[in-house]
Amino acid sequence: MSSFHIRPRFRQVVEMDPETVRETIVERLSHETDRFEIKNFTDFVCLRIHEKDRHFWSPRLNLSLESAEEPGKTIIHGIYGPNANVWSLMLFSYLIVGFLGIIAGVIAFSQWVIGTGTWGFWLLGVAGAILVALYLVAQVGQKLGAQQTFVIHQAYESAIGQPVEVH
Repeated sequence: MSSFHIRPRFRQVVEMDPETVRETIVERLSHETDRFEIKNFTDFVCLRIHEKDRHFWSPRLNLSLESAEEPGKTIIHGIYGPNANVWSLMLFSYLIVGFLGIIAGVIAFSQWVIGTGTWGFWLLGVAGAILVALYLVAQVGQKLGAQQTFVIHQAYESAIGQPVEVH
């Protein structure tokens, strides 16, 4: 289940209405409360590793349930990702470094156009290197949580009764 995406995902169509899908997933996983925590909302289910086994890079599976055009079918959108605090930290890091990279690019291009020293290109390169480093940190985090992601994925497939391919 290795993926180069920051947040691996899947899309699946099942032949049940959204309410039945939600109830089925919750019911079939309710006996595994020592392994998982289940957050159950209308049209949304979140599976995550139980707190006793959770670490910084532990994944969670967010399932969005939506009615398909055909009656009695549900489209399930699943997204694997870290806990919200880790995701927020990574997202804001990307945004801040990206914004500083844009500023560095404007400075570098301005310096190049007027023919002065082009130290702005160094800043642009540093920002690019930091963005690559952030991506690599995200990939390492994914690998550290890969076993738990696999466990959550197996539990989901078992609960829904069908295999699904993660992209």
